[in-house]
Amino acid sequence: MALPVALNDVYRFLAAPRWIAFAALMVVLAAIMVGLGFWQLDRYHQRADANARIDAASQAAPVPADQIMAVGKAPANHAAWTRVTITGRYDPGHEIIARERTLNSQVGFEILDPLRLADGTAVLVDRGWLAPAPSGAALTLPAVPPAPAGEVTVVGLVHLPESKAETAIRTDGKLTVRRISPQKLAGAVPYPLRGGYVTLNTQKPTANNASFGAIPVDHQDSTMNAGYVVQWWCFALIALIGFCWAAYREAHPKVSDLDLAALGTAEHPDAPVSPAV
Repeated sequence: MALPVALNDVYRFLAAPRWIAFAALMVVLAAIMVGLGFWQLDRYHQRADANARIDAASQAAPVPADQIMAVGKAPANHAAWTRVTITGRYDPGHEIIARERTLNSQVGFEILDPLRLADGTAVLVDRGWLAPAPSGAALTLPAVPPAPAGEVTVVGLVHLPESKAETAIRTDGKLTVRRISPQKLAGAVPYPLRGGYVTLNTQKPTANNASFGAIPVDHQDSTMNAGYVVQWWCFALIALIGFCWAAYREAHPKVSDLDLAALGTAEHPDAPVSPAV
C-alpha cells in the first residue's frame, strides 16, 4: 500500500536555503561545544594529575630543600607541596606578615620568618595562620608568638611563589604583603632568598604553635572541569535535538479538529452538515 505522501515530499523543505543555513549553524555550534567539552576534559585530567602529584609529594619522605629551592628562581611546578627538610636559624627581625589571608572563611594573617641557612641564604617559612586581634578590626595585626631561638630543623611543604605579588610595606612597624613571592621580597632582607617558600609541618626543637592554624594543601578543583564537560556536551546535544524537533514540527504542523473542520467547510461550502447525535 503506497503512503499518501512520500517521506521525501514531507521533508522537501529542508533543501530550502534558510533550512540549510539553519542546519549548518546548529552543526557548527554543536561542533564548537563538543570542542569546548574536550578542552574542559583536558583541563580535568591536568588538574587531577596535579592533585595526584601533590598528594604523593606531600606524603613522601622529606628531601633537602636545596635540591628543590634555588636562590632567585621559583621551584618547578611539579615540586609544589613536596615535603622538604631545612636546618637553620630564624631571623625574627625580618619577619613578614601576609595580610588578608583566609582560613575556614575567616580573614587573618600568615606569619613568615626567614630561616637562615649555613651557606648564608635563607628560606621563607610560613609558620601558620593567625586570627586578627580579638579586640581589633579584621586588619589589626595580632600578637605573634616568637619564633624559636637557636638552630632548628623544619619539615614542611614547598609552596610556589604567588602571582601578582607586590613589594612589602610597613604596617605598625611590621613588613606586610598581600601575596607571597620571595623574588618580590628580596630587597626586604639583607641576604639571598631561595625561590618559593615552605609551609611549616613540624620543627625541632618544638615551639608553642597552638595559636597557629595550619595552612591547608591547595588542591585544584578538578570536579568543576568535569561538570563543564557534561554541560558543554549536553548543550551540543540540545542544539542537534532542537534542530530535529524544529524540522519535525515544520513537517507535521499541529492542526486542531476545529481547524480541520473549518478547512473542510471552506473547501466544500455546499457539503451537508451532519446532524448532531
